[in-house]
Amino acid sequence: MCGTCGCSEGSKATVVDPETGEHTHIDADGRVFTHRHEHEHGHGQGHGHGHEHGDERGLSEAREGGATIRHGLGTTVELERRVLEKNDQLAERNRAWFAGREILALNLVSSPGAGKTALLERTILDRRGGAPMYVIEGDQQTMHDAERIRATGVPSVQINTGTGCHLEADMVMQGVRALKPSPKSVLMIENVGNLVCPALFDLGETAKVAILSVTEGEDKPVKYPHMFRASKLMILNKVDLLPYVDFDVDACLAYAYQVNPDIEVLQMSVRSGEGLAGWYDWLDRESARVSEGAFG
Repeated sequence: MCGTCGCSEGSKATVVDPETGEHTHIDADGRVFTHRHEHEHGHGQGHGHGHEHGDERGLSEAREGGATIRHGLGTTVELERRVLEKNDQLAERNRAWFAGREILALNLVSSPGAGKTALLERTILDRRGGAPMYVIEGDQQTMHDAERIRATGVPSVQINTGTGCHLEADMVMQGVRALKPSPKSVLMIENVGNLVCPALFDLGETAKVAILSVTEGEDKPVKYPHMFRASKLMILNKVDLLPYVDFDVDACLAYAYQVNPDIEVLQMSVRSGEGLAGWYDWLDRESARVSEGAFG
């Protein structure tokens, strides 16, 4: 990764296009720096690089004035509010861009290991010949997931957040600039594995899709209510393992409806294929809604 040579030091996130080798760094002030690696990257292997850095100021407003701190009696720290306000402004730009091109943009959120990447791989392979698909992969480190998606033949970029635990709207904006998704396509955004912070950061997506596996606790929806309240769809994955785990499906669904009475629920197994038809029908319906919405 780019951090191996130290050129991403201080970056908030790094967007990597595995096809071209271009690295785009977003710093803490929202400034963007790009350069190209002219060779394939290994997994954590040290090697020399030739870099040419450019400076693009297009996202400088993302972090500008990010905090107001008043010292003395009644000290007020407004960092979180300011950061979220700036993020929401950029998210609305993303949303308008997606809507104008009739792009279905889905924000896939879950704990680590729930099956987000496996779901993407299976979906891509099963729906070849359908609407074009593009993938933004979010992780703190490594190119592993982007390489898995790239092996399916679908364009993807990797966003490495370093110490960050979620994607933000400006990161997605840079990922979209690298991918250039076509009109009437589907953009899958695989967020960093985390059920807390991704609930707070709007990316401009059409909908959030929360993925929960039966190897986790059935009370996740009430433990992390903000995420499930913000999600349009909950996928209960790995149902083929139900005979071997202690998981109460009815309780899980009751908890989900408790925090979000309008949430849609699909039960499936990416591994066996059980329930995937319902997921594909849901994608088709959501794509149709996006197209209908483009004409008022």
